[in-house]
Amino acid sequence: MKTNTFFFACVCTLFTLAAQAQTQVIAHRGFWKTEGSAQNSIAALLKAAEAKVYGSEFDVQLTADGAVVVNHDATIGGLTIADAKFDQLKDLKLKNGETLPTLDSYLRAGQKLPGIRFILEIKPHKTKEQEERISKACVNMVREYGLEKQVEYISFSMNVCEQLVKLNPDAKVAYLEGDVAPKDIKAKGLTGIDYPYNALYQHPEWVKEAHELGLTVNAWTVNKEEDMKKLIGMKVDFITTDHPLEAKKLVK
Repeated sequence: MKTNTFFFACVCTLFTLAAQAQTQVIAHRGFWKTEGSAQNSIAALLKAAEAKVYGSEFDVQLTADGAVVVNHDATIGGLTIADAKFDQLKDLKLKNGETLPTLDSYLRAGQKLPGIRFILEIKPHKTKEQEERISKACVNMVREYGLEKQVEYISFSMNVCEQLVKLNPDAKVAYLEGDVAPKDIKAKGLTGIDYPYNALYQHPEWVKEAHELGLTVNAWTVNKEEDMKKLIGMKVDFITTDHPLEAKKLVK
């Protein structure tokens, strides 16, 4: 009887480890390549949750008067977000007809979606003061909504990443640029690398090195099936893609 119990425990452990090692899918700017959706829209977030992917990535920018809005580009409707006040932006429409979302509206929608992670990308800003201001605003808002365990942060700005670690040492924070070795990422207190897939092709050893250091590895933006298969074979933890359903099928 003891032998059977031991064997069963070993099998359960192996299945658990296999599940943990499986590459997971993140919808790039939400699941926007589908009817009624648009990049970084709340609809894209909802549709990513419906697709049952690991996470939905989105971008935030700071307005001149300190509002945090969800948009990838630095401009919208002919206005530069960093130079415009929120009142000038609040009625602008996305391609699906939605009004430009704020981080507040995104997180309110997110409270109803416990099954998905929110991959919050803070875009680089012109000054360190702006980057520190938006980093603090994001961390405080995430805390106010009780979503600290559901939100993970990414940025191309190392300054932003370092600010996030200071503001919340328990937060998951990954760097995007693809030009820093895992050991240096670990030394800065970050929890992962989130690199363009070509950077991982150039440095395949970084995947193993990152895992040995306890860091996660994400690859972006992976839209071709051949690249998805290759990165799954490299055992990256996450693939960020504009084609989440196709990626999910390959992972399975």
